[in-house]
Amino acid sequence: MVPAGRSSVRWRIVLVYFMLVFIAMTIVSVFLMGRMEEYQFASLRGNISKTVNESNLLSSLGRYKDLSESSADIQKMLNESWGVGFSEELSVVDRRLRICASTNGSLVGRNAADIFDTDIIIKTLMSGGSAEADGLTSDGIPVKGLCYAISSDEAINGVVYVRSDLTGINNFLARSKAIFIQGIAIALVVTVLLGFILARSITDPINSVTETVQKMSQGDFSTEVSVKSNDEIGQLAEMFNLLRQKLDFTLTEISNEKNKLGTILQYMADGLVAIDLSGNLMHINPSARAMLHIDVNADISGVSYDEIMGSLSENLSLARIMENCGDDGGQDIFRYGAAIIALRYDHFKDEDGTDIGIIIIMQDITERQKLEDMQTDFVANVSHELKTPLTTIKSYAETLLDGAVTDANTRDSFLEIINNEADRMTRLVKDLLQLSRLDHRQERMDMQEGNIVALANAVINKMKLVAATRNQTIESDFDRGADIRVIFDNDMMEQVLQNIISNSVKYTPDGGLIKVSIDKSRGSARIRIADNGIGIDQDSLPRIFERFYRVDKARSRNMASTGLGLAISKQIAEEHGGRIRAESKAGKGTVITLTLPLANQGSADRKN
Repeated sequence: MVPAGRSSVRWRIVLVYFMLVFIAMTIVSVFLMGRMEEYQFASLRGNISKTVNESNLLSSLGRYKDLSESSADIQKMLNESWGVGFSEELSVVDRRLRICASTNGSLVGRNAADIFDTDIIIKTLMSGGSAEADGLTSDGIPVKGLCYAISSDEAINGVVYVRSDLTGINNFLARSKAIFIQGIAIALVVTVLLGFILARSITDPINSVTETVQKMSQGDFSTEVSVKSNDEIGQLAEMFNLLRQKLDFTLTEISNEKNKLGTILQYMADGLVAIDLSGNLMHINPSARAMLHIDVNADISGVSYDEIMGSLSENLSLARIMENCGDDGGQDIFRYGAAIIALRYDHFKDEDGTDIGIIIIMQDITERQKLEDMQTDFVANVSHELKTPLTTIKSYAETLLDGAVTDANTRDSFLEIINNEADRMTRLVKDLLQLSRLDHRQERMDMQEGNIVALANAVINKMKLVAATRNQTIESDFDRGADIRVIFDNDMMEQVLQNIISNSVKYTPDGGLIKVSIDKSRGSARIRIADNGIGIDQDSLPRIFERFYRVDKARSRNMASTGLGLAISKQIAEEHGGRIRAESKAGKGTVITLTLPLANQGSADRKN
C-alpha cells in the first residue's frame, strides 16, 4: 500500500505543469493584448494624420491670416470636404482658443478650453508640430484628441483639433481580453488533465519501485518492478531490478560469511573481545566469556570495556591499551584468579582506513607459564648448586698455578683451560641468577632520569677498544652532544647497550662497520645498532631473544657466549617500559633497535 503522502508528488507535478502553462499563457496574453492595443491606437493615429496631411487642409488653412475673420469660409470648406466620409470630429481653433469652425456645428464659436484638452493645444501652438492626448467628453465618452499646427508666413495662427471616439476600439480590446481569458481557462483545464496523465505515468513506476523496496526491507527480494517503457523511467526500473539481483546475491554472500565467521568465533580456543573507540563492547566470544567468568547468555549491550577488564589491571584500562596500541599493536599478560592470560590487541579499521575500534585476542597461558616458571626455577637452582664447585675449581687452579705440577708447559696449559672454563661457568651462573631475579621482579633498579646519549657515548668509547683489536669501526651516527632524557637504571642500561654492541663486534668480520644511531620517535628514544656482519637467517631471527638460543652454537662457544645476553637485554628493556627488536638477513648484517619511553611521556611511574 502506498502512503497517502506519496500521492502529493503527483499533484505537485500537476501544479507545476499548471503554473508553467498559466504563467506562459498569461505572459503571452499580456504581450499580445499590449501589442493589439498599440496597433489599434497607432492605426487610428496614422489614419487621421495621413488624412489631415494628404488633404492639404493645413496648407489651405494657412492662407488665412486671421482664422476668426474667415470662420465662415473655413466652415464652408469643412462642410464640403469633411462633413461627409470623415467619422471623426474636426475643429479649427485660433490662437485665442476660439473654435472658428467644426464638423460639429454645435461647437462653433465656443471656447476650446471648455471642450478640448488645452494642454496639447498650447503645446502645439508653442512647438508648431503636433500633439495628442486621451480623455473623456462631458458625456463620459472616451476619445483621443490629436492637434496639428496651422502655419501662415512662418507664424502659427491656430490648430486643427481632431477628436476620435475610442468606444469601438475599447470594446474590441475588451472582447479580445475576454477571448484570451476563455482561451487560458480552456488551456488550463486541458493542462490539468494532461498533467495528471503525465504525472501518473511518472509516479506509478515510482510507487511500484517504492512498494518493492518496502518488501526488500522485509527480506523479500523476489518481486521485480515491471518495465512498461523504454524511457528514463523504464531504464530506472531495469537498473533497479539489476540492483535487486546484485543486492540479493551480495546479502546472501554476506550472510554466508557472517555465519562462517560466527562459527569460527564461537568455537575458537582463544578469547576475542571487540570494542569501539568509546570503550563499548561490540562482541565477546564464548572463550573470552569463559576466561572472564561471564555467563554465556549474559547481555553485554551497554556494558563498557573498563567495567569488565579495565578493573583487572591498570595496564588493561581502555586509556592504557589505546596508548600502547602502536603500529604493531600491543600485548600484555595479566592474572585473573588462578589463570594467566596473554593479550594481543590492535586497531581495526573501516574500508577508508580509519580506526573504528580495537580487537583483543586473549590466550590462556597458565600451563605454559607454569612450565616456564619451572624452567626458570630450575636454572636458578642449578646455578646456585654450581657456585660451590666453581669455587673449588678456582682454588685448585690457583694451587696448580703455584707449582703443584712439575712440568711447566702441562701445568700452565691445564691451569689455563680450568681457569677459562671456570670464568665461563661463573658468567653463566651470574647471567642465570640475573635472569631469575628479572623474572621474579627481584632485581633492584635505581631508576633515575638521565641522558641516554651520554650513556651511549660511554659504552661506545669502551667498546671501541675491543673493536680496534679486530680493525672494526664503531661509528656514532648521532649528535653526541644531544640531550635525550630517559628514566633508566644506569648499570642495567649500560649492560644492555654493551651486550648488543658486543654481539655486533663478535659477529662482524674483521674490518667491519658498526653504526650506532639515536633519535626520538613517537614519544620514545630509539637506539639502533646496525652492523654489516654475518647476519641471521629468517628461521632463527624470532628466537634470538630466547634463553640459551644460539644461531651458530660452535661459533658462540668459541667466543665465550652463554646465549643469555640478548635475553637479559630484552628483560631489562621491558622492565624499563621499552622494547627491543631485531632485523636481519643472512650475510647482510643485523640491526637491533632499542626503544625506551622519554622522561616526559609518563615513565616516572616505573621508578622503584
